[in-house]
Amino acid sequence: MKREQLRERATFISALRAFFSERDILEVDTPLLSSSTTPDPAIESIITTNAHYLQTSPESFMKRLLAEGSGSIYQLAPAFRAEEMSPIHNAEFLLLEWYRPGFTMEQLMAEVEELVSNFVDIPSIEQMTVAEAFESVGVKDLLDTDAKTLKEYALAMGLPSADEMELDWDGWIDYFMVLLIQPRFAHAAIFLTHYPASQAALARLSPEDSRVAERFELLLNGIEIANGFRELTDAKEQRTRFEKELEKRRVLNMDEVPLDEELLQALASGMPECSGVAVGVDRLMMISQGKDTIQEVMPFSIEVA
Repeated sequence: MKREQLRERATFISALRAFFSERDILEVDTPLLSSSTTPDPAIESIITTNAHYLQTSPESFMKRLLAEGSGSIYQLAPAFRAEEMSPIHNAEFLLLEWYRPGFTMEQLMAEVEELVSNFVDIPSIEQMTVAEAFESVGVKDLLDTDAKTLKEYALAMGLPSADEMELDWDGWIDYFMVLLIQPRFAHAAIFLTHYPASQAALARLSPEDSRVAERFELLLNGIEIANGFRELTDAKEQRTRFEKELEKRRVLNMDEVPLDEELLQALASGMPECSGVAVGVDRLMMISQGKDTIQEVMPFSIEVA
């Protein structure tokens, strides 16, 4: 990477820090190694030779700080995920994550839009629930469907390999997301909100409709840039979700991972009501600079074949 490119990256990161400094949001740093990791089957962690995990996100440690009374905090740090390499994914990448006690999901979305608009020329960001997004591509009443119905939609639309695949309901949701939803918004800026409850991750369920969670994603040009939650603070419910994810890992013959007991303790001790979000810095930088791959904006990367 040439000096002018390094300078451009440094300026970008400085502008991110200035955004949070202006709002009196405290920068923190947390460990990159931990004895536990997320059990989410959709996320594969990298394990070291001494049985520690490179963190896929600083979320667990940051929530422990929130429970100790840190107030609003953010972190800019490397994160690691053992996923297939692509133009928009590197095994190590720069993640921006922040938490706002007292914020609703909508308030945090507004702050995300403020941040992003500093780097990308967007007049406004559209909002649409996941169910509405599916409706826009021809899948009606998503929350009342089942896996069989979603497969029938895929077959009727002539989507690739649909006749060969036997997926559960969430699997079909992900299938449609990749093949239809993300391409549908390939030239747009949109917040997808209210993900199905089965894809709540660490978000709380909506008090208005328990079929959906207070979770949102920001898509820019069809690429996921941010993933945010009105955070779940119920330790008992979080343990139940973790155990379900562990069971799903067993069914899929994935590696067992230890439960994050420290996070569960933090929730039980009284973590404040808050909303939090993670932003892929390299992806945001790639879009703001009009590049085609994140590797073009990173000083070093693992080569993509």
